[in-house]
Order: sequence, then C-alpha cells, then structure tokens
Amino acid sequence: MDKKPFIHPYIPNSVPEVKKKMLAEIGVKDIEELYEDIPPELRLKRDLNLPEPLLSELELRRHVEAVLDQNISCGERPSFLGAGCARHYVPAICDEIAHRSEFLTAYAGEPYEDAGRFQALFEYESLMAELLDFDVVNVPTYDWGQAASTAARMAGRITGRGKLLVSDTMSPDRLAVVRNYCHPVMSLEPVGHHKDTGLLDLGDLKAKLTKDTAAVYFENPSYLGFIETQGEAISSAAHANGSLVIAGVDPISLGVLKPPGRYGADLACGDIQGLGNHMFYGGSLGGFIATRDEEKFVMEYPSRLFGIARTSVEGEWGFGDVAYSRTSFDKREKGKEFIGTAAALYGVAAAVYLALMGPQGMRELGIHLLQKARYAAMKLAKVPGIRLRFHSTPFKEFVVDFNHTGKSVGELNEHLLKEGIFGGKDLSKEFPELAGCALYAVTEMTTQADIDRLAAVLKSYLG
Repeated sequence: MDKKPFIHPYIPNSVPEVKKKMLAEIGVKDIEELYEDIPPELRLKRDLNLPEPLLSELELRRHVEAVLDQNISCGERPSFLGAGCARHYVPAICDEIAHRSEFLTAYAGEPYEDAGRFQALFEYESLMAELLDFDVVNVPTYDWGQAASTAARMAGRITGRGKLLVSDTMSPDRLAVVRNYCHPVMSLEPVGHHKDTGLLDLGDLKAKLTKDTAAVYFENPSYLGFIETQGEAISSAAHANGSLVIAGVDPISLGVLKPPGRYGADLACGDIQGLGNHMFYGGSLGGFIATRDEEKFVMEYPSRLFGIARTSVEGEWGFGDVAYSRTSFDKREKGKEFIGTAAALYGVAAAVYLALMGPQGMRELGIHLLQKARYAAMKLAKVPGIRLRFHSTPFKEFVVDFNHTGKSVGELNEHLLKEGIFGGKDLSKEFPELAGCALYAVTEMTTQADIDRLAAVLKSYLG
C-alpha cells in the first residue's frame, strides 16, 4: 500500500490534488521533469534526513524558544567584543520608527507606492552628509566591506588606474572582501605601519605610490582602535601622485574627530551599525559611501541616491532617485556594479538616531567613548603582566598584549567567560605579529564597574 502523502499546514500548495492541477496547467506530468537540466548524479534520490515536523504554532514556538534559551547575549553580561560590531545603546524611538509597517515591509519602494520611505532615506543621507562633511551619501549597502570595495572600484573608474594601496592594519575580513571585489580589475598592495604606534608608515606609502595607483585606503579610527593622526599627510602624498584618498571611518567618532573631508579624503565609507541598530548576531550592518557633489563622483555610484525636487504641482516638493540610469536597477546589463535592496531599513534607524542625538549629543558621546577607552586601557595596563600594544590614542577599541602573562588569549577568555565576562577578540590568526594580543572594545553600554571587574578578575587569575 502506497504511503499516504504528507500535507504540511505551513507549506502552500502541498495538497496532492492541487499540485497535480498545477503541473497539468504548465504541461508537465511529473515534477522531476522540471529538474532535468540538473545532472542525475547531483540530484538527491532519497528523502531528506529531517526530524518529524512541528505541526502546531505553539509546538513550534516552544521549540524555537528552547533553542534561543541556549544563547548567552551581551545584554546578560559585560562584553568587550567589538571588531566591527559592538553593543551600542539603541533608543526606543529607533525601533518604534523602523518597525512601522511602511518601512519594515517596504521592499524597494517606487514613487507610486512610497509611503515616506524616500523622504526618510533622503533625511538619512542629509544627516550623514552633515556628519561626514560631504555632499552626497548613498542609501546603505550591505556593510563596510562592500562599501569600501565599491569606493575602491569607483576610484579605479574615475582615475583609470588599477592599483589600490591599503593600510595593513585594516580588518582582514574587510580586506578579503575588497580584494575579491576588485579582482581582476584592480590589484591591492598593503602599506606598513609603525610598530609602536600603529600609525601608517608615510615613508612606505610614498615609496609605493606609482602612476598606476588609483587610491589610498586607510581607516580612522583604525580596526585596531587607534586614531590615525596623519590624515592630511596621507592625503597630500596621494594627491601629489594624482591618486584619490578613501577614508574608512566609524561615524560614531565624528562628534569629536575631524570629518574625513576636512583632512583631504575624496571618498569616505564605513558602517552605521552603531547608529541606532542592534547587533542582531552581527547582521545589522549597513555600509555607506560619501563624496563631494561632483559629477565624476556621483555618476560612479552604483547604489541609489535620493534627492528632493519640485513637482509639477505649484509649491510642492517630492523625493526620488537621482540619476537613476547609472544604476543596475535601471539597466541590469549595463550597470557598473550590482546592488540589491541591501540595508535601507538600517538607514531609517540611523536617521532617527542622528536626528535624536543632534550635534551636541554626538559630541558628548564621542568624548564619553574617548574617556572610557582611555580609562579601560590604563586600568588593564596596571595589571601585572598586561601591556598595551600601541602607544597611541584609542577611540573605543585598543589592543591588549598578554604575552608576558604566561597565558594565551584563549585561556584568558575561557576564564573570563566562566566569570560571566566576554573578553576581547583574539588577534593571533588575523595578525600573526600580534599573537598573544586581543582587541578590546568599550561602548556607552560598558560601565566603569564592568571595567573595574574585568581588571580585578584578570589580576586575580594572573596573580
């Protein structure tokens, strides 16, 4: 007797009679005919090895909650993890606005269906442009790595050159994305840093600048936390060579640090995760690109740009795409790059955050993070055996050297975890020369008591 087909309540059109009618409608006798282009050796000939289905909503909810209960979040214990995604405070109004149905459920949004999304993203771009001291900012793309990659490709198209010089202290993950995105059109070459400060080696930079250098990319603050104080010197050297300058920046630092346009950067990029967005297991990333309002830059953006213009109705203004024809949304086969829907919703949250904070709020936050990072670094440096790796000013992250403690970073982090603390990120695999070192991050969510407890636990364990 044939096994009775299972009809899953959550899978539409799973009723055999319905499937039979659908196949007949398209002239197919068996669903396997739809997969004939796939070689037989690549097709699974058995049922998937899956557990029994959960048929009720209540049963499913219990299962998912049981799985989630195994997680230990950064909200439950102090966390000193950063490296591109950190726990910042998210004001309640950011969630309230971003979760509104006209934003949360909007896919791409066109003029005939837009319900304020175009204006919200225009406001996001305007606020970011003011923070960055640039004229043009794109709708958020996937993350910082993708934004840096696109900025590099833009520089290559503008200059007609094929080499990108990059600071060797940038995130290795980000570097891998940029290298992959630029291949085979552009090549990448690292520029060294001073071992005691981490700052870019200007001598090495000048030696590597050639007539084929499209741009120089550096980060400020750097991935390793220190503030790069040589922005103007880096820009001067690059511009003297006819190259462009791309600055990777953490926008949350720009309440206290000079914006990239002020020290000569031609393009800026970074991530908005810290601007009103939760960590979401590392997923709430949104990359931005900023430039001056010059045609040579604007026409090289592959992503959407929203502007404001008068409509056909007297006295009325509307929001819409700027130079839409340059994007892959308009002409897929002729687009300079392909950009999908990406992270526009995170841009809405960032707009709310920036509007709420204002210039004074961003300044106060920046000062707070500078002071807290300095306090944390000095507190840990007083623990016997612990040293700071770089003698430079940290913004919110810094490198801690544990090589003289007799313990590995892994051992220390394991002990900290037992004590209810998430330690810093082990840098051994990313930077072999920093073996035995960890990247520690503090944010406005880190309390003085958290820092003092971290230092006390380490001192007790190492004592």
